[in-house]
Amino acid sequence: MSVAKLWRGALRHIGWVLGLAVIAIVVGAVLRIGDLHAFATMLENARPGWLLVALGLQATTYASVAAGWKIVLRQTNTPQPLRRLYPIAVGKLFADQVLPVAGMGGNMFLVDRLTALGVKRGNAVATLLVAMIGFYAVYGLCALAMLAVLWIKGLASIWIAGFVLVFLAVATAIPGLALWIRRRGRRPVSSTLARFASIRALVGIVAEAPKRLLVDRRLILRVAGVNGLVFLADAASLMVCFLALGQPVRFPVAFVAVMTASMIATLGPIPLGLGTFEAGATEMLALMGVPVEAALAAMLLLRVFTLWLPLVPGFALIRRALRTKAAGLTA
Repeated sequence: MSVAKLWRGALRHIGWVLGLAVIAIVVGAVLRIGDLHAFATMLENARPGWLLVALGLQATTYASVAAGWKIVLRQTNTPQPLRRLYPIAVGKLFADQVLPVAGMGGNMFLVDRLTALGVKRGNAVATLLVAMIGFYAVYGLCALAMLAVLWIKGLASIWIAGFVLVFLAVATAIPGLALWIRRRGRRPVSSTLARFASIRALVGIVAEAPKRLLVDRRLILRVAGVNGLVFLADAASLMVCFLALGQPVRFPVAFVAVMTASMIATLGPIPLGLGTFEAGATEMLALMGVPVEAALAAMLLLRVFTLWLPLVPGFALIRRALRTKAAGLTA
């Protein structure tokens, strides 16, 4: 199946995918109506100034992701300004969490948008792969840092350590699979894997990435560095949400909660991490001595900034890109 057909399929199914997302949101809200009531009660006394700070911090996360792409693109001699990459970062978030484009989520969206900006397809794929390697590398380091904080606080356990190890295995396997596909080139995959259109498409595009970029350790470290700012900004956003509710917590506590929730959402099968993200973070915050009511309210507030608000512009950007692509294909 060609990439063009994948895009047409995504355009045809965007309506029902969004519908399923809305259903998930409604079901999640109904199941957690008590949590929403606690959230509303504490929000009445929230300080708007801190909410603006949280909004600004979240805006920097997309800039950090886009900056990682910018670093790689500069190495390919096809530099792009941050203002063009920033909307792609917002759209990719939506694609990753809601719109599985032929099973490849925001990855296909990123490659397509970069090629639309005039970047050679191989360089666009290299940008994706280097960004993926850098992201999961720093993700793993942050997971270890989270475990270290818990150990210092005397809260680490064999179960938490096991959870981190499982996550590290997954975080290593994801970019490892992409690199394995790149090394094997365009050789046909097994008949079992060939039945999946997304895997056939992935094999086709990953093989185009220049090898020199994938083995450039300095480049990967730079990309990992800017991606690390995303996790720090998310933790700072949670800390600011607590300040907005008049329940201050220290940065290490917020960092551990955000990392726990992110790892649970990454490993879990529930779309958007609905419920699991909030529950995981709240339980960890309670373990570290934060009142449950404040923890729940702060986490629900954080999700407004990290998930619900970005979905609106993300959906608009994805839909416009798909329509533009479809129009180009039929022209």
